[in-house]
Amino acid sequence: MPAEYDSSSIEAKWQKKWEEAKAFEVDLNKSKDPYYCLVMFPYPSGAKLHVGHWYMYSVPDSYSRFMKMQGKDVFHPMGFDAFGLPAENYAIKTGVHPNESIKENVDVMIEQFKRMGCMYDWSKSLNTSDPAYYRWTQWLFLKMFENDLAYKKEGDVNYCPGCKTVLANEQVWDGKCERCDSLVEQKPLTQWYWKTTKYSQRLLDGLEKIDWPEKTKMMQMNWIGKKQGINISYDIEESDDKIVCFTTRPDTNFGATFVVIAPEHEFAQKVAKDNKDVASYIEAAINKTELERQEEGRKKTGAFTGFYAINQLTKKKMPIWVSDFVLGGFGTGAVVGVPGHDVRDFEFAQEFDLEVIRVVVASDGDTSEITSIEQVQEAEGTMINSDFLDGMDIHEATQKIMDHMAEKGWGERITTYRLRDWTVSRQRYWGSLIPIVYDPDGKPHPVPEEHLPWLLPTDVEFKPTGTSPIAQSKELKERVEKIFGKGWTPEVDTMDTFVCSSFYQFRFLAEGNQKELVPKDIDKKWMPVDMYIGGPEHACMHLIYARFVTMALKDFGFVANAEPFQKLFHQGLITNKGAKMSKSKGNAVSPDDFVNKYGSDAFRLYMMFMGPFSEGGDWNDTGIKGVCRFAQKVYKIIVQNKKCEQSKELTTALNIAIKKATEDIERLHFNTAISALMEFMNVCDKQGGIDAESAKTFTKLLAPLAPHLAEELWESLGEKGFVINQKWPTYDPKLIKTDTITIAVQVNGKVRGEFEASVDISEADAITQAKELQNVAKFIEGDIKKEIYVKGKLVSLVV
Repeated sequence: MPAEYDSSSIEAKWQKKWEEAKAFEVDLNKSKDPYYCLVMFPYPSGAKLHVGHWYMYSVPDSYSRFMKMQGKDVFHPMGFDAFGLPAENYAIKTGVHPNESIKENVDVMIEQFKRMGCMYDWSKSLNTSDPAYYRWTQWLFLKMFENDLAYKKEGDVNYCPGCKTVLANEQVWDGKCERCDSLVEQKPLTQWYWKTTKYSQRLLDGLEKIDWPEKTKMMQMNWIGKKQGINISYDIEESDDKIVCFTTRPDTNFGATFVVIAPEHEFAQKVAKDNKDVASYIEAAINKTELERQEEGRKKTGAFTGFYAINQLTKKKMPIWVSDFVLGGFGTGAVVGVPGHDVRDFEFAQEFDLEVIRVVVASDGDTSEITSIEQVQEAEGTMINSDFLDGMDIHEATQKIMDHMAEKGWGERITTYRLRDWTVSRQRYWGSLIPIVYDPDGKPHPVPEEHLPWLLPTDVEFKPTGTSPIAQSKELKERVEKIFGKGWTPEVDTMDTFVCSSFYQFRFLAEGNQKELVPKDIDKKWMPVDMYIGGPEHACMHLIYARFVTMALKDFGFVANAEPFQKLFHQGLITNKGAKMSKSKGNAVSPDDFVNKYGSDAFRLYMMFMGPFSEGGDWNDTGIKGVCRFAQKVYKIIVQNKKCEQSKELTTALNIAIKKATEDIERLHFNTAISALMEFMNVCDKQGGIDAESAKTFTKLLAPLAPHLAEELWESLGEKGFVINQKWPTYDPKLIKTDTITIAVQVNGKVRGEFEASVDISEADAITQAKELQNVAKFIEGDIKKEIYVKGKLVSLVV
């Protein structure tokens, strides 16, 4: 064995051995204790993986290795989310056709993943732009169509002028495109939709059955936006029309003073024919995005229709206004204004000098006229000025007034959801072609399954123009007429890339099977995914879509479980000078130079050592040298036969390391697991070496964290086979009890040192020893005002 740890040659050696032995291939049928660990797959939209990718993929690989050593049959696959905007934008930027650039990028990424040492089963890899894969994307569309979950309609959609395509609501962040930051416009287009709204309640109910971060569950709950309330029907003075308003707070209706309707509302459109002010207001409003219209703190605008609704409770006339803060697609597109008890309504009333009536007294007892927004009470209180509701708590009053209005025929109890149907059409080239054709009368028909995959034509320009480039394909038009007849025409839109990733967890298990989405016995055995890892930014996009699709597939009878991912973990973000690393932003750091210099394992260890996996951090390469020194120390102590007898201190330290590493890796706290191994190595250094059995145990602990180095150590110890196939060590609780403890010393709240002491050290002796520490002494010159001893843990000195 060489005197120094040569990462380059050693890592190449073990990568070759793993590949030759097919060490990471999994027999899905024979597995007895399956564990499915999946990480959100990457876009192959750039030529190489950056540091953020290394963090996202190497750390879960270490977790998968740990679970394998725990005795699990781990399936940890990798593929490429190759369709969609990221890949197409890269192709446009480079001028290389996406089909060519994707192939090149995927090949490069696979080599990088292999060099990373990831235990991916490459025999089961997939690529969403491969016809063998997108055949199933199209199959999924056909199943949605067959089961009345896919439909086409015209409507206002989010349109990105930068990407020149439609975006789903979930892809618009703060009024901008989540990919290119262009301001999103509203545009009327005929689009294909999937009925996610049919699953609103089930998507909520399912959250109770899965082990996901509470924040992510809450984000989905808010996005789905369930509300229980009542539709109140108001007569319109001097009109045969009625306006129906949805509200969750009918208890405040004695304080209702106006009605606001959306620009899209049928009555608003009717008024606009004879009212120029309303017409011009509507024209301006429909050009704004929904997110712009809902923006908090935005100045309220509106136009008075000249009509009044009648409040049945008070017989008051309520002016009817049109305002863009009310959205046509939410509820009924009309709200009743109660400015005394709704902040948004108060802002509107202040802007247009509308009456404000108090009908609730909060716990502060304020009964005065409401003149400032701070007085607006929404959450709690007692009813006043409300006839038969007076004296009731608002929650009791809400139920009472709903019953009253229902009995009178003025209203109907109802449940609404904020969630919208999913817009799956995209006017781009690089995607899965929607498998629909139109007869000469324009009626849509599904492409029969025998013609899948419905191939993407190659005789078109792939650059976006705002309309689908595929519409220019002569080959596709000829194909359709040849199969279906003269006058038939193709659908020319492609599908949202999130469709591709909504079911990929099943296709990994299919092993290329083209007869069924996933074999039923394999699905039942391996699904749902045991551990799913990815960014929290996907909470209301991919993670909702994948849940919806899985529920639909269960209803269709193709899969056994309604939820795709049993446990979800969000990794932290690696930033560059505070900004998210992104190829599109040009601030991505390439790991290749660091891997060439320090080795894959050292780089992996450093990424894990940055902090808890859930937190991430800002990129800084200065600390990698320390981790590299640790790897060299391990190699020297174990490989260069620095042997010693197994002492009590070494045995205790090893059992502590086993306990700490086990508990920390289970929680994905790799930084503290590595610290535990470093501490053990320090004990070995002090002892002058390590005995053979302890070296073997330590090597097993190192195996998930530095896989190449651990294999080299295992071989040097004369062991056969791969260390990754060994059983994870267990500790003896009796052996982690020590006769000494470490006591930290604080001066004015800051740790200035620590010392070892007997477990039964007295308070006086602990304080004395603390004061004698060199680094403590220089901070306690002068008067010590307070001395505190926390038994067995801490001495705190205040000067």
